[in-house]
Amino acid sequence: MFDLTGKKALITGSTQGIGFAIAKCLAQNGANVFVHGSKNMEKCKNAAAKIKGSKPVIGDLSQDGCAQKLYEQTGNVDILILNASVQYRKPWNEITGEEFDEQMRVNLKSSLELIQIYEPYMLNQDWGRIVTIGSVQQYKPHKEMAIYAASKAALMSIVTNLAKQLAPYGITVNNIAPGVIATPRNDSALADAEYRKLILGGIPAGNEGKAEDCAGAALLLCSDEGRYITGTDIIVDGGMHL
Repeated sequence: MFDLTGKKALITGSTQGIGFAIAKCLAQNGANVFVHGSKNMEKCKNAAAKIKGSKPVIGDLSQDGCAQKLYEQTGNVDILILNASVQYRKPWNEITGEEFDEQMRVNLKSSLELIQIYEPYMLNQDWGRIVTIGSVQQYKPHKEMAIYAASKAALMSIVTNLAKQLAPYGITVNNIAPGVIATPRNDSALADAEYRKLILGGIPAGNEGKAEDCAGAALLLCSDEGRYITGTDIIVDGGMHL
């Protein structure tokens, strides 16, 4: 079960955290993985060195033309996981136009462009897996991440829209919505004992998750065992959204 032998997978934002855990999990189950970084090729190479058989690719998703540049590095893939995102923490009425644009560009527009460029091959072979990484904030937006939450909610709308259109061609489109996960992005916030207590108090499971908790969900959605799952959202949050 969950055999991905022979499948090629691109996981954006996979030099660390959730993206890295997913890339490692897929590779362990037979996939040929592309580890993606935004700007630092050395960091990308170091991450890829920890995943047997993987290859590093680089591309800044905040820049026009990045999807094409990534495609030129990877060629066609069977599995596309859209994990890379930008997040600004500040009150909604202090968000600048530039910060709004960057979050929407990376989190939403680039995701659509990547799907547009990688989907034709999946269509032609009647098999494909597209997984977006959303957030529990689709359901429970943080007061200081209004635009980030909005971008993830919009991404889920694209998932449900495309899932219906692509299902007849053997392509599934799904979302994974992580809650509070112990990743480098959250290290500084969770290091504050008072804030950590407040956040964990709102999670029924009583603790933060690990990046690997999201990898298992991705493996299911990317495998043949997940062929009948499409247009759905797997929430990995210890019950935080409830």
